[in-house]
Amino acid sequence: MHVLVGLLGLLLALTMLSELFVVMLVPRRVKRDPRIARQLYDLAWPYWRRLGLRLGGRSGDTLLGLFGPLGLIGMLVVWTSGLMVGYAAMQWGAGSHLGAGHVVGFGDDLYFTAGSFVTVGAAGLSPTTSLERALSILTTTSGFAVLTIVIAYLPSLFSAFSRRETNVSRLDPRAGTPPSAIRLLVRSTKGGDWETLVDYLGDWEGWAADLMETHLSYPVLAYYRSQHVGQNWLAALTTVMDSCALVVAAAPERQADHASFTFALGRHAMADLAYTFRAAPRAPLEPRLSEDDFTELMRALDENGVPLRGQVAEVQHRLASMQALYEPYALALADRLALPVAPWRARDDTPDNWRTTAFH
Repeated sequence: MHVLVGLLGLLLALTMLSELFVVMLVPRRVKRDPRIARQLYDLAWPYWRRLGLRLGGRSGDTLLGLFGPLGLIGMLVVWTSGLMVGYAAMQWGAGSHLGAGHVVGFGDDLYFTAGSFVTVGAAGLSPTTSLERALSILTTTSGFAVLTIVIAYLPSLFSAFSRRETNVSRLDPRAGTPPSAIRLLVRSTKGGDWETLVDYLGDWEGWAADLMETHLSYPVLAYYRSQHVGQNWLAALTTVMDSCALVVAAAPERQADHASFTFALGRHAMADLAYTFRAAPRAPLEPRLSEDDFTELMRALDENGVPLRGQVAEVQHRLASMQALYEPYALALADRLALPVAPWRARDDTPDNWRTTAFH
């Protein structure tokens, strides 16, 4: 019995260490995920999401935003608790020779293991055999290793979050709040050509690549919400993709190269993230860009003096083909993560965030 419990404790400790190693140290592939972390998130998120959506408004958005940080803390608790129980089971399997001349119980083993894991031992208990001394050293080493990994992990996580949010905030003056492609397209083409808009969209190529790399490596980041209500990383990415799709469909040849590269990388990010979060792509129930909004967009571009490639009907057909490449993934991620997808056209009476303050 003792040998079996010791072996089970060894298996539990190895499982926790491997999970910790994969989550925090190994660059993750799209098709490989830590099972415990995924299962716990998959178990808790639907209930948390349902409660947040039921609350609605700022309260609901705040509650949904707490899931990422609390989920990370929860995973750390699971890993450390699993390691402590595993090492305690190994101590018990080794005979529990931790007392002064007498055998102690599993509760004492757990108390001693927890003390060794977080400090330097437990008062009144000490290993008396070579095997238990080795287990004590291993426990203490694991505790320091977990602490070191967490200290190194958290700055990387929040650095990635900061980089993501910087560009999300930069989008507000150009695309409004919530961001919309029509605002971005109209405001950025007032010079009468595509150059300013295409250069701006080209700058988002690096952001899309960074988003894909960081959110595949640290999926918990996808649950972190933006500081401002009405903004989020998925809405920003969707707005950029909408704008790139229109540029590729409407701009003259060779003028849309930067936008096409950003579109390709953004679509790659959406597809990989949808796969990672098991969000099956789905077609929109109704077109996101209505006929009236498309007509209004073409009219605004014409007023700005922006040249189009071909007739309006040809532009519309090419745009619809581009939309089919990414919209199903954007909508799937929106449903899975409870993040609103950016509309093509936002309400005109919604002020940009930069025009408002906490005093108004």
